[in-house]
Amino acid sequence: MQVFVMARSHPGHGHDLTVNNYNRAFIISVALNTSFVVIEAVYGILANSLALLADAGHNLSDVLGLLFAWGATLLARRRPTSRRTYGWRRSSILAALLNASFLLVVSGGIGWEAILRFRNPAPVAGGTVIFVAAVGIIINTVSALMFLAGSKSDLNIKGAFLHLIADAAVSVGVVLAGIAIVATGWLWFDPAIGLIVTAVILLTTWQLLQESLNLILDAVPAGIEPLAVRTYLSERPDVSGVHDLHIWAMSTTQTALTAHLVMPAGHPGDGFLVQVSRELHDRFGIEHVTLQVEVGDPNYPCVLAPDNLV
Repeated sequence: MQVFVMARSHPGHGHDLTVNNYNRAFIISVALNTSFVVIEAVYGILANSLALLADAGHNLSDVLGLLFAWGATLLARRRPTSRRTYGWRRSSILAALLNASFLLVVSGGIGWEAILRFRNPAPVAGGTVIFVAAVGIIINTVSALMFLAGSKSDLNIKGAFLHLIADAAVSVGVVLAGIAIVATGWLWFDPAIGLIVTAVILLTTWQLLQESLNLILDAVPAGIEPLAVRTYLSERPDVSGVHDLHIWAMSTTQTALTAHLVMPAGHPGDGFLVQVSRELHDRFGIEHVTLQVEVGDPNYPCVLAPDNLV
């Protein structure tokens, strides 16, 4: 005998709270960074500064990244349909992946231009560089702080936060480059900062790229230990075996689980399923739980019992 049971837990609907809490943050950050991109690009051209132009390009990627992340949080609110049974929640994972990919492309362009500038250094208006980059530090720090809390639990928000905090750090480097140029007259400081910009982008983006690729390929989300989940399920009363266990991300904030429980005594009742779902949420942060109960009849073995089958 096989019994299919969907046991769900929705404590608070965290994805709706995320949208409501960060709508204002997205609006303010997009407005501030768009304005600063224009200012920085204009002054970068006037000052002939690759560091400023590189930072402007990075800030432009931040604006696009913020728009991706914002759009994904809005799409995640759309209701499920008969065709899209999970709605558009996975769009937040796609936004995180697009953000990481776009940043890597931007970093490649900045790095290449910096290498070319080393060969032919050009005069740079150090005072202008210092002033504009200092404004960037303020704008990016304020914007990043609005996403700080959410970055710890939502990969999509983390992507937005990493964009902004990296920009703040890069702007600090640009200020230092401007000071060094004014003090020494050494023009190679400008392309050197361009290479540092590239390194910062790569370092802050690599983990985001790995995590988003893992989630889009249905890997177990970071922070959840599959063996611990299997052990918990196998230790439930009357459970003699667990197989076909899958844990994956429905979005950057919600995790799902499916598993077959072998229970020779038969179906344990709805109370058992509700309790297991609640504890899976409280212990591991798993919100959507689907459990299939089997009695382990040797005449009707489950074809998905071997762990190497999907």
